[in-house]
Amino acid sequence: MSDLLQALPHLRPQLYFKSSLVALSHAIEDQVLQGQGSPWVFANFQKERYYRQEARRYQRISAMAQDVFVLATPEKDFAQTDLPYHTIPLDPEDPLVQEWHLIVIDAHYATCLVCRERLQMQRERPWQSSDMDAARQFDGIWSFDRQITVQAALALLPKILSYRPDLEPRLEPLRQYLKGSPQNSASQLNPGPFTERLITYLQAGQYKLQRAYRTIRAQERKEHLINRISSAIRQSLDPGEILAIAVQELGQVAEVGRCLIYRYDGQAPAVQIEQEYRTLTMGSLKGSLWPLPSNPFLREAVASAQAVCCEDTQKDPRLQRVPELWQPAQIRAWVAMPILYQGRLLGLLELHHEHPHRWQPATLELAEAIANQVGVALLQAEAYQHLEELNRQLAALDQAKSELIAVTGHELRTPLSTIQVCLESLASDPDMPLEMRQEMLNTALQDADRLRELVQDFLTLSKLESGRVRWHIEPLSAQECVELALSNVKARRRHEDLPTIEQVLPKRLPMVRADGEWLVEVLRKLLDNACKFTPSTGRIWIRAEVEPPAGGSTGAMVKFTVADTGRGIEPDRLQAIFERFYQAEGSLRRSVGGTGLGLAICRLIIEAMGGRIWAESGGINQGSAFHFTLPIAHPHTQGQPSIAA
Repeated sequence: MSDLLQALPHLRPQLYFKSSLVALSHAIEDQVLQGQGSPWVFANFQKERYYRQEARRYQRISAMAQDVFVLATPEKDFAQTDLPYHTIPLDPEDPLVQEWHLIVIDAHYATCLVCRERLQMQRERPWQSSDMDAARQFDGIWSFDRQITVQAALALLPKILSYRPDLEPRLEPLRQYLKGSPQNSASQLNPGPFTERLITYLQAGQYKLQRAYRTIRAQERKEHLINRISSAIRQSLDPGEILAIAVQELGQVAEVGRCLIYRYDGQAPAVQIEQEYRTLTMGSLKGSLWPLPSNPFLREAVASAQAVCCEDTQKDPRLQRVPELWQPAQIRAWVAMPILYQGRLLGLLELHHEHPHRWQPATLELAEAIANQVGVALLQAEAYQHLEELNRQLAALDQAKSELIAVTGHELRTPLSTIQVCLESLASDPDMPLEMRQEMLNTALQDADRLRELVQDFLTLSKLESGRVRWHIEPLSAQECVELALSNVKARRRHEDLPTIEQVLPKRLPMVRADGEWLVEVLRKLLDNACKFTPSTGRIWIRAEVEPPAGGSTGAMVKFTVADTGRGIEPDRLQAIFERFYQAEGSLRRSVGGTGLGLAICRLIIEAMGGRIWAESGGINQGSAFHFTLPIAHPHTQGQPSIAA
């Protein structure tokens, strides 16, 4: 390429992509295969594996040409001697390895394609392989001009001789012919067939590209559906809500007549269908009892722990004897897929068509991926149902931390004393009125609950202050964390009349770098405080906004705010509230409860994640606002190792 540009400085290379070069090469080669003349052919494939894709084609070309010279970097057995053409193995360090050549010279016509691959892209994006067709670009010259073609061949002859001196007897007559060849003779090549073939090859390349795009779009649609269901699993502990999303999304994407997802443990004689997707032409099964052990099709799916398919129920021997199982439901094509987690049966997923249908592998793969996600969701819901058992285990762990409780014993004395007084009163006065007895029990239960929260806060504070917390810092969605915290607070206070809670979050709020579990804990504690100090007729706001870098700051932050119209805080106490065991006044603690550790825990968490926390208030009965900041998650910060407090 460099020699050609030096010999003919008026030439200006153009940009080519690999798909265009393949089409041009094949169109030029077809002119030789047509038997037009008896040309000399030079081809540089860069690497042997590219040559291997065209080896049979060049055997046919060699039968039509005077001589064929093929250059490439050898990888296996490139230097064969029994071929009808000449192979020239290149040194991997030779600049020719970066070039792509096709030169055809005949007495009646001449054409050449000389290109050099661009390497800037590879240097700029080292993660991309230079073999990726979509990324490969070339600076090249394509011409039917005899002068250019002859000059390209003359530049290539010394390169060939340097590797294959034994070809001197065959190359010398060619060199003499090239030097004596008229430089401006008109080409007798008919452009019509060449143009037709070039267009055909370009269209074939476009078809392959479109097919690849369709595959990518199908994969993207599958990933989008899986991500939606995964997001629903993270945001909800309600199995009904998760199954409703999964059945609707899968039914629409798979384009089936009906989709069912239901829980089944392998024992019940029938299940009631609660979640269903269907088209307008198929009847509904929602609310009906669906028999399972008596259904051989579903029984086989459960027994094999694999998907079972039927393309036509009328011809399937498993279902011909039991038409009452599928005819009323209008099922002609059927897929049954067990929902498993670590070999345990959790439910079934079914796809129905009202007409015979050939199930595509892509549809079955999508259904399997969704079944796996639903299995995780059902197990998560089961874990939530056993939350009381986990709390009992946590209480046992709390008791093991006797040293911490001994240090903070005076903080435990008040609720214990209250419980003791209530129980002694109940034990010593068997004739106590029923209303008074119930009040005593309620008081004891309330202080027992306060005691449990106090012990939990002691343990959390101990872990944070001792540096035994292992942080998992990653990019997080603020919206998801806020919704998880809200869900937690509403679940814990479901028997209370809560103030009105509003979210004021921008639609395009950037992600933050934080530990998701601890960020939700901070939001939960701030919301708990706001609910405790705000009457049911008041309001609570959760806001988030981008805060630009301040003086000395390293970058922009996201500022979260939990504000209320509640009791408020005296301005001179806005700093003290973040200290351990702080309470505004003794009577306040008796009226609303609290451990005095919540804000201290929030401060330690936020500071450990690189932010800061503060409070604002106009005074008593003027409401309060708690603010904290967290770093914005930039793309280049993802994947950094976790940090310890």
